[in-house]
Amino acid sequence: MAAAPAAPPTWRRARSWIVVGAVVATFIAFAPSVLSQFVDWDDLENFTVNPFYRGLDWSHLKWMWTTTLLGHYVPVTWMTLGADYLVWGMNPAGYHLTNVVLHCANVALVYLVALRLLGAAMGALAGDPLPWRLGAAFAALVFGVHPLRVESVAWITERRDVLSGFFYLFAILAYLRDADAEPGRSIRRRAWYWVALGSFALGLLAKAMVVTLPLVLLVLDVYPLRRVGGARGWWNAETRRRWFEKLPFLVGSAVVIPIALVAARRGANLVPIAGLGIADRLAIGVYGLAFYVRKMVAPLGLSPFYALRTPLEPLGAPFVVSGLVVAGVTVAAIRLRRRWPALGAAWLVYVGTLVPVSGVFQNGPQIAADRYSYLPSLPWAVLLGAGAIVAWRVWSERRGRAPALAVPAAAALVVIVLAVLTWLQASLWRDSERLWSHALAIDPSSMVHSHLANLRRQQGRWADADEHYRAATSMRPDAAHLQVNWGIALAQQGKLGEAVNRYREALRISPRSADAHHHWGNALFAIGELDEAIGHYREAVRIDPDAAEVYSNWGRALAQQGKRNAAIAMYREALRVAPHSVPHYNWGNALFAAGEFEEAIQHYREAVGINPDAAEAYNNWGRALAQQGRWDEAIDKYRQALRIRPIYPLASANLDEALARAGRAPAR
Repeated sequence: MAAAPAAPPTWRRARSWIVVGAVVATFIAFAPSVLSQFVDWDDLENFTVNPFYRGLDWSHLKWMWTTTLLGHYVPVTWMTLGADYLVWGMNPAGYHLTNVVLHCANVALVYLVALRLLGAAMGALAGDPLPWRLGAAFAALVFGVHPLRVESVAWITERRDVLSGFFYLFAILAYLRDADAEPGRSIRRRAWYWVALGSFALGLLAKAMVVTLPLVLLVLDVYPLRRVGGARGWWNAETRRRWFEKLPFLVGSAVVIPIALVAARRGANLVPIAGLGIADRLAIGVYGLAFYVRKMVAPLGLSPFYALRTPLEPLGAPFVVSGLVVAGVTVAAIRLRRRWPALGAAWLVYVGTLVPVSGVFQNGPQIAADRYSYLPSLPWAVLLGAGAIVAWRVWSERRGRAPALAVPAAAALVVIVLAVLTWLQASLWRDSERLWSHALAIDPSSMVHSHLANLRRQQGRWADADEHYRAATSMRPDAAHLQVNWGIALAQQGKLGEAVNRYREALRISPRSADAHHHWGNALFAIGELDEAIGHYREAVRIDPDAAEVYSNWGRALAQQGKRNAAIAMYREALRVAPHSVPHYNWGNALFAAGEFEEAIQHYREAVGINPDAAEAYNNWGRALAQQGRWDEAIDKYRQALRIRPIYPLASANLDEALARAGRAPAR
């Protein structure tokens, strides 16, 4: 492999400024995302109501290494998020900053990887480091400031993209460093090889999409490293070593793939074959291959959600055109494999890295997603860097060095345009309102209407919420969860009869909808029909025995009936399934009602230990202390409740009473 040329001192200083400039430009392009909030797109389930990632003690680590929350097994990613919580608490700016910093680190790694790949492929240019380094910088910036990167960087949930990307790129860089070493060394003495393998292992635990790295390394061995194939042959004493050294990487992939599939199935993300036929899956896969190329060239109309509309028409125009594009590029790569082997290598890596998120393993209700392009875009970025070098050389030879400066000028213009588009796209992720309003303008799908309906429900804009739920259910009349969510909104408005009709419709669509039974039970609980409510809770846990919230609400219904021991048994079962704060809170309330204040305090303490933002638990903890005449301690708990929720009339009234009993001035 061609190594970097010995550069004069001026260039050694300049190359540092090149990579620093690329990193700074990337940070500036993504600066708006640092000011963004948690968004209503998995951030709620992952962070705002999830106490289990908030720390790095044994209980949190155990959860991180065993959970498949929302269909993903990503323990290393969870550990970085736990570290964020220890530093930033629930301030989203810190989480966003970590994402941006990781992405900037990836840009630096792309520069270093591109530098080596371009050196291996175009060693004849090594005598002049200027085009070589600028080509690598162009590759890094095209990757780094492209608007397709925004979803992976600006969305906290997608920490797994930027983190796995870091380990993926570092593994490639280490592998390339190892390729520079003497070929006769024993693999046990090749430190960079083991660094690559270790980085790959961490990448697998950050996000399973890096399982394709063994294929990528093999392609690199063929071109540009030229260690396999061509004049070296495919199967001889030397090349067999290249094949065998991939075995540990393949073992890692083989271990993680079934884990990832099980996690996706648990998260109900994988679409079964019965729901999507082979022809449909192939059509989606081909569409995705063309889609990301198109968005790389023209990154306009980007959205957080591109709906997969069924029934699919594999012979419809979008799929046929995509098939022609894919076939055309494939034929070109094959025909030009000797003249331009870089095209074939880039195309093979691109296709290979997209396989885990292709229609073959359809994962979720989207036909494509910007985040899926994070790793697959890398070969195209390096190819563009190579193209810039070739253009520089041709112009220099034909027109002289000064006119050739048009090449870096054009490259700079491309980078500036991409960076501006990225800035604008990142601004759309500022909050849920901007994000889903933008998505509605791009593609008014059922999913988008559903998110806007949930947002309007949180805002108390009931008429707008109903309108969006109506639109969502008209587009997806077979979606039981939409009926349930609409029912929840109606119940919150006090329209319990209409809410029950929605739950009934959800059960007609999906008789095994535990959520429908659960919320139907909640509606009955609200009007005091406790026996009927318990019947629905019982049916909900029969369908889903791990529904912790249902056990907790079942316990509340039993407590209302005066069945304290039975209620406590339900709270205990809820905590067995998932140690959330709510069952502890409800258990504490049951003990409070029985006058067992000290035992109630223990459960309130457990509740706030799991969820430090549980204002109600602090308030009732204060009430239990007040019942024992411990006014100073009660005052402290009421104040903690009010720090969490400044507008909390009940806690304010309790605080004033406690201050008066303690002989202190009431709060004003």
